Amino acid sequence: MSQTKREQVITHLRYLRQEIREMHLGLNEDELLPEPGELRGIIAQLEALLELVDGKTTIQSNSEAA
Repeated sequence: MSQTKREQVITHLRYLRQEIREMHLGLNEDELLPEPGELRGIIAQLEALLELVDGKTTIQSNSEAA
């Protein structure tokens, strides 16, 4: 993996870890579930990260295409 790609992956992972940590704190402290849009955003970020690592284009699911 090239150095710039590695740096991009590290940046994505740090961002995602912080977002998930905030969701976890919300669940533990306030017993609040995250908004569906927040979850979709995290899933989209994970898919983008996977695409970056694999170097492939992911296929959209039917729900995303609609």
